[in-house]
Amino acid sequence: MRGPHADEYYEACRKELKTLIEDLDCWELVLRTPDMNVLPSTWAFKCKRYPDGRIKKFKARFCARGDRQVEGVDYFETWSPVAQWVTVRLLMILSVILRLKTAQADITAAFVHAELPPEEQVFIHQPRGFKVHCEEGELVLRLKRSLYGLKQSPRHFYQYLSSNLEDLGLVKSNFDPCLFIGTHVIVVVYVDDCLLYAKEDKYIEDLLVKLRERKVQINREGSAEGFLGVDVSYSDTDSITLTQEGLTKRIIAALGLDGSYSRSNETPAEVGPLPKDANGTPADPLVNYASVVGMLLYLSGHSRPDIAFAVHQCARYTFKPTSRHFAALKRIGRYLKGTADKGLILRPSKHLHVDCFPDADFAGLYNHEDSQDPHCVRSRTGYVILVAGCPVLWKSKLQTEIALSTMEA
Repeated sequence: MRGPHADEYYEACRKELKTLIEDLDCWELVLRTPDMNVLPSTWAFKCKRYPDGRIKKFKARFCARGDRQVEGVDYFETWSPVAQWVTVRLLMILSVILRLKTAQADITAAFVHAELPPEEQVFIHQPRGFKVHCEEGELVLRLKRSLYGLKQSPRHFYQYLSSNLEDLGLVKSNFDPCLFIGTHVIVVVYVDDCLLYAKEDKYIEDLLVKLRERKVQINREGSAEGFLGVDVSYSDTDSITLTQEGLTKRIIAALGLDGSYSRSNETPAEVGPLPKDANGTPADPLVNYASVVGMLLYLSGHSRPDIAFAVHQCARYTFKPTSRHFAALKRIGRYLKGTADKGLILRPSKHLHVDCFPDADFAGLYNHEDSQDPHCVRSRTGYVILVAGCPVLWKSKLQTEIALSTMEA
């Protein structure tokens, strides 16, 4: 292992294996036989950061190579839900209105908590750098529990956690399968991250204690001040601010706009649509256009609805961008450079009402692209839904059907 943080990652590997072997009894060593379908194993390393970009911790994850699994032999079902951000924002609004206490919790080695069913016999190679040898032959691992990398692991863990929460009296929502509502506590689950809301802090702590008694290694990480890379700031004026300054700075750096000489823009896009530009010159290959668009989509969908339209226009040309599309992408970056510390402010009113504001253009790309191309006459829909005066859901997208009038659009 090489690199400036090799020692930190090696220690993270030792900690990971201690958890898997001693605490969770994840596997047993068996002699390999010719009829076994033995999957390769690998290490996945990650440097976790706070929303502002500072290093939080070094993480090592021992994983199975799920891409080598055979359907019907190594796994059967794989689907697993995650919480919708609409649910997260809605609960943040309710926490302000109802004066709820909040907490964030993380489950250590989450997927490994779930046991593999008897019909799923999974064998993998030993972890690189920590192999045990035997004179009788090659030793491999027979998994007793779901391991990271297996296609079915998220599903097994979701079933494991939801069954524990339901056994403790919480009821799964019909609208979001990752929202669990109890008499005193509300829990939102996003894979292994949980947000908890209650009138009093003792109810949150009581639920965590009961989960630990059921062998769930869940750790409280303070109040909900940062969730999935989004910095959550509570103010004394009954408002919540969602920002992603660290991600914004990484976008700016990826576009080469982090120098002091780079100017900022007051708007994220020019007036008018962004056409296909079929005969344009290819975009700068030194910048990963698709990667930047991916980061922008995450940013616009969580804390920056003001760039949703501009980002969606650029996202249409991820497969084959031209210099014109790259210029539009850099314009978004320049706009973000001047507003890097800005975000979505949730300041709910006292009245819990729902408002929806939809809009649409009609054939907005007409006369901007080839008139013979049916895509140029597709209309665009945009909408924002407010709860208590705060945006919880927004979108900008092209319509799938061709409208023949402004009324149809």
